Order: sequence, then structure tokens, then C-alpha cells
Amino acid sequence: MLSTVDSLDSFEESLGSAVAEISRVLYGKNETIKLSLCCLLARGHLLIEDLPGLGKTTLASAIGKVTGLDYRRVQFTSDMLPADLTGFSMLDKESGKFEFQQGPVFCQLLLADEINRSSPKTQSALLEAMEERQVSADGISHSLPAPFFVIATQNPFSLAGTFPLPESQLDRFLMRISMGYPDSADERQILSGSDPRALMDQLNIVLDSAELVRLQELVSQVKTSEVVLDYVQRLIEGTRVGGDFVHGISPRGGMALVQCSRAWALISGRNYVTPDDVQAVVAPVFGHRLTNRSSGSQASLEMVKEWIQQVDVLAS
Repeated sequence: MLSTVDSLDSFEESLGSAVAEISRVLYGKNETIKLSLCCLLARGHLLIEDLPGLGKTTLASAIGKVTGLDYRRVQFTSDMLPADLTGFSMLDKESGKFEFQQGPVFCQLLLADEINRSSPKTQSALLEAMEERQVSADGISHSLPAPFFVIATQNPFSLAGTFPLPESQLDRFLMRISMGYPDSADERQILSGSDPRALMDQLNIVLDSAELVRLQELVSQVKTSEVVLDYVQRLIEGTRVGGDFVHGISPRGGMALVQCSRAWALISGRNYVTPDDVQAVVAPVFGHRLTNRSSGSQASLEMVKEWIQQVDVLAS
């Protein structure tokens, strides 16, 4: 059980090993790696938005390697059709019946690479899979394997050939993060050494599917005090008043923040949430759900981090 020190120590060691393994191919990005694993443990889906060449695909591939999940990568393009992702029915000549042919979405870890290069219709094909963990075809529902985790990457909308994700699709992502440029020391290590991606095949599996499912179950058992819930409610209310954002955070967004805070606490080796856990994940959880009133664009992670400083941790 989660309450035993031995279990906590064991899980913390496994998660720490996962972070260390991924760090072998992604230098200086420990916080980004932890946020990605946090999203996985919280049973959410992850959106990574940044310029090409900063390690988005490398991160997704490394998570697949160290967890041993059934991993598939789909390159989204402008001419991609929904059936290319979810599958289609084909006539079986022997039986005379239509048989469903599973698409690449039937896996445990799906990398939807450059998702905003496909049309909105194809983007929407992921909606049911991400929300319901199933695909419907010809009136029949086909369950996806567990765990099921989508990591989608997208380029900034300023780049040519991109289609903005609709709000309904954005809300399916529990968290949005960015990679950012490496600092000088890490970049020198990249430039002076071999390509980190060449080490991908050397990564060890340190978390299997069964242990991941167990960790996901434990997240819901992490304790959240009334003080922490009061703080979360003040953050939610703060997005609805003051005029900084066009729309405030919905109750579903608030639930996402609580769940991610619990997962971050578990990664940190605790069975209770602190305000620091909430602050660690609030920007990735809230950012893509908020629109800056002054600019009309999605709130950046930096803006949300600055904004939360205005909200008191303890009630006055």
C-alpha cells in the first residue's frame, strides 16, 4: 500500500531511475522529464509545443524505451485521413463480412508527431481515443490497451503549414510543456559528443506496464488537505476574475490540477500534496486552457508562472 515507507521508497527509486535513463539522451531536462512522467502517472495526455530540433521526439521515444510500452510514432501531414490513424473496415472475402483493421492508435504510447500539420478533421479523430480510451467503427467500440498515453508534438503556429488545435482537442491534453533551448554546458556536451539519439537503443527498461498501472492507481490515493484544496480553488477563481484571461478555468481544469499535483507528490516520494506540488504543475496544466485577454493568444508558461505569484498560498 501507498502508506508503507517501503512501497514509497521502491516507487521513488523506480521513477528516479526512469528520469536518469531518459537523461542519458536528453541532457539538462530533468524537470521536463519529470513533468512528462507526471502526466503519464495522472492518466493524462501530453502536448509538447516548441520549435523543431529541440528534442520533442527524442523525449517521447525515450519514455517508450524506459517503460517498455508498446510505442508507435505517427507523422501527421496535411493529407492524412482519420482512418489512417484509427483504422478501417475491410471486406473479408472468405467470410463475406467486414473486419475491422486496427490503426496505429492501438498501442500503449502513441507519438502524434507534428499534430498541427494535419487537418482539424484528422486531429479530431483522436478525441474519442484520448477521452474514452476506445475507437468506434461501424457502431462497434474497440477498446485501447492500458495504459494508453498520447504524446503530441506541435510546432508554433507562426510556422507555415500549421492548423491551430481546436479548444475541444486542447482540453483533452492534461498538460502542455515546451522543451526550450539547452543551456551552454548541456549544449557543449551535445556538440562535443555523439548524437544522443544514438544511445536510444542502450536505454534500459526500468518501469513495466504493470508497475505503471499500479502507480496510476496510487496517484488517486495521495492525500490532498483542505488547505491545498483551498489554494487550488483560489487559483481557479483567480482566472475567472481580474480580467487577465478571456475565460476562466473550468471545473475539469481544476480536477486536472489536483490530479497532476498528486502525481508530482508521488514522484517526489510523498503520499500527500503540498502547495509546492501545485505550483510545480499549475503552468503546464493551466497554460493551454487560458487565453491572454490582451494578446488573444494562449497564455505562455512564463505568464502563468508570473501570474500565480499574485495568488496567496494561505487564505488571508
